[in-house]
Amino acid sequence: MTAAGLPALAVLSLGLLAFAIALVAARWRRAREAGGGGRRDPASLIGIAVQGAAFVLVASGGARATLDPLGGPALAAAAITAVLMVGALALFLWSTATMGRNWSLVARTRADHVLVTAGPFAHLRHPIYTALALVVIAIAVATGHVARLLPALPVYASGTWLRVRSEERLLHALFGTDYERYAARVKRFVPGLF
Repeated sequence: MTAAGLPALAVLSLGLLAFAIALVAARWRRAREAGGGGRRDPASLIGIAVQGAAFVLVASGGARATLDPLGGPALAAAAITAVLMVGALALFLWSTATMGRNWSLVARTRADHVLVTAGPFAHLRHPIYTALALVVIAIAVATGHVARLLPALPVYASGTWLRVRSEERLLHALFGTDYERYAARVKRFVPGLF
């Protein structure tokens, strides 16, 4: 077991609860707004499972709250966890609000699908995957499992790549050269870099 601090574990718990509520709210809102139909790519489910494996990898194993709760290391881990979780939640909420009816857990397009290039999508093509990567890192920091990022991040990246390929294939099929121009000017995960 690795050493962790109660403040970071508390921040992580609140952050994960807030993220879960945001996810359920986005799915509920999308279900109310969406009509039927559209084209789904079931291959993205494999990507979701692989991404989930990364979360399990980084979170598995015990974490004992042995750090002094008011000590520097415990408070630093809590602060880093808070910044990561707030950033992830803000990016997720901004992304799902900007996408509106277009947002879905599984890659799909609809007959009335529009190419979203505003909000966070003006800076990143896949901001929700960036947000989820921040959550993976926050879990590692809060639980003291930072060394587990070494195997977890490549697993997360593999699952994300499966989902990205699926989504981009659907978007290219629907929007053609408009999507190509958008993809040429906007990076996937980190503005201006990657």
